[in-house]
Amino acid sequence: MLSGLGNIVGSATLRTRRIVSRSAIVAAMLGLVSSCTTASLEDIGPSTDITPKLAREIKSKGFQQEDAVLVRIFKEESELEIWKKKPSGQYALFKTYPICRWSGKLGPKKKNGDRQAPEGFYSVSMSQLNPRSRYYLSFNLGYPNRLESALGYQGEALMVHGACSSSGCYAMSDQGVAEIYAIALKSLQSGQRQFQVQAFPFRMNARNMAEHQGDPNISFWRDLKVGYDSFERTRSAPDVAMCGGRYVFNKTFTNGEPSDPLAACPAEVGKDGLIAQTSIEMSTIPQMHSYAYVDGGMHKSFRDMLKRYGPDKMAKKVSNIKYPISRPDAALSDPYSK
Repeated sequence: MLSGLGNIVGSATLRTRRIVSRSAIVAAMLGLVSSCTTASLEDIGPSTDITPKLAREIKSKGFQQEDAVLVRIFKEESELEIWKKKPSGQYALFKTYPICRWSGKLGPKKKNGDRQAPEGFYSVSMSQLNPRSRYYLSFNLGYPNRLESALGYQGEALMVHGACSSSGCYAMSDQGVAEIYAIALKSLQSGQRQFQVQAFPFRMNARNMAEHQGDPNISFWRDLKVGYDSFERTRSAPDVAMCGGRYVFNKTFTNGEPSDPLAACPAEVGKDGLIAQTSIEMSTIPQMHSYAYVDGGMHKSFRDMLKRYGPDKMAKKVSNIKYPISRPDAALSDPYSK
């Protein structure tokens, strides 16, 4: 009798411990869900491995999984490019991914709450990757960088992530960010200490620069274009320094890289002719219409999906956690249609 009673009590105690344990786990997980850098209850720990299909695509294009990467982002076109380094040391385009959602307007991010997605040059290391993101997978761009901090710009947790919702980030859809994250992670695991991210308002060719030359941000964009042109010409990541309150590229300074981004640029060794080239290119094309944004943009392929399915059904198609599409009406107002 006592033995049977002991077995019953023991079983009840075990069941109680299991319930308490499960409750503790759920409570801990709930405590994590508080920002776009945190975990999601609906999708904890997505795979960060390169899938067999992606591995075949990498190989078919003549790359190795371990090759170093570089990322370029273009707001107006709503595209993100992954470049991989060849044995020659030059980068070659691996793939262009459509951006599902970015917010704000063309131009840099300057303060909290402005909904602007960053524009500039950033470095991403292993510590900035987040496999437990509320938005499936993400990596932090590193905004504000040294220049932006010196200029007093504010903001935090500006990401490239999954889902299709943005309040200052570049949202790729879960399917897109899964590939981007896996490729970047493999490169960092294989010895690349950090990869460069170049975020531009648009593809900075002469025609687009002329189209936007009446914009208040044009001086800043001219600086970015020097770095853009350097990569276009050499297919190598430009050396980025900061002085005089702006970016400078591929300069060798007599006393080393400037430490104060706002101080006048020190004496340098050698000159880069890309600044003059940029000015000449812009002066030869008449100013054209500049696009106006309600709140950010969405790649045409996703806009077509939004028109066809509506925001609720589309959210289920682009996000495992069915995260709502941010400001769908504004997304449909994206004026870019090329």
